[in-house]
Amino acid sequence: DCSSQRRHQKVIEEAPASNLSEQARRRLWKAAIDLASSVKYESAGTCEFLVDAKENIFFLEMNTRLQVEHPVTELVWSVDLVAAQIEIANGKKLSEIIPHVDHLSARGHAIEVRIYAEDPAKGFMPQPGELTTVQWPRDSFVRVDYGYETGSVVPIFYDAQLAKIIAFGMNREHARKNMLNALGSTVIEGVRWNGAYLRDILNHAEFVQGRVTTQFLGEK
Repeated sequence: DCSSQRRHQKVIEEAPASNLSEQARRRLWKAAIDLASSVKYESAGTCEFLVDAKENIFFLEMNTRLQVEHPVTELVWSVDLVAAQIEIANGKKLSEIIPHVDHLSARGHAIEVRIYAEDPAKGFMPQPGELTTVQWPRDSFVRVDYGYETGSVVPIFYDAQLAKIIAFGMNREHARKNMLNALGSTVIEGVRWNGAYLRDILNHAEFVQGRVTTQFLGEK
C-alpha cells in the first residue's frame, strides 16, 4: 500500500494494505497474475492498481522491474526478490529458486519510510551538503538500505534520498512502533532531514487506524 503520498510521490509504503478486504486482495493478486501470464512475462515486475472506497479496482500500470518499496514484500513473504530476479535472468525457473513458491504465505507486517535530506518546514527544499554524522538504526526487526554515511556529501544534482528504513512486526501496530523506535535512533547531522515529518505521519490518528488514502497527506 503506497497511499501515503505527497504530490504523488510515495512517502511511506507498507505490506499488506491495512484497509483492504480479503476478497479485494485476492482480486488484485489474480489481476496481476493474469496480466503477467497473458504476455508470458518472465522476471520480477510490479503491477499498480488504484482501489476506491467501494473496492472497485482500476489498473494503473505495470513496471517491468523491482520498485523502491520491494523490501516490504521481501520481509512479509520471506523472499529475496533481487536474488530471484538475477537467477531468472540466468535461466533458472522460479520453482528451482523458490521450491515452495506455490505454498508461500504472508506473515506479519512491514512498513518502509524514505529518508530524505530535505526541510519539510521550507516546502521540502532539498538540503545538499556534507553529512557530518550519520548513524543508522540497528534495532531488531529493522532493515536499512542506505547509500550515505558520515562524511558523505549530498550533491545538488541528484535526488536527495539518503536511505530507506524498513521495519517488520508481527502485526501493523508492532511494525509501526518498531519504525518509530528506528527513526528515534537515527542520527543525521550536517543537513536537515525528514525524520520529524515521518514520525508525525506515523503518529497521526488516521494512520494509526489504517484509514489512509492518496489524499491523506495533502489534507493533513
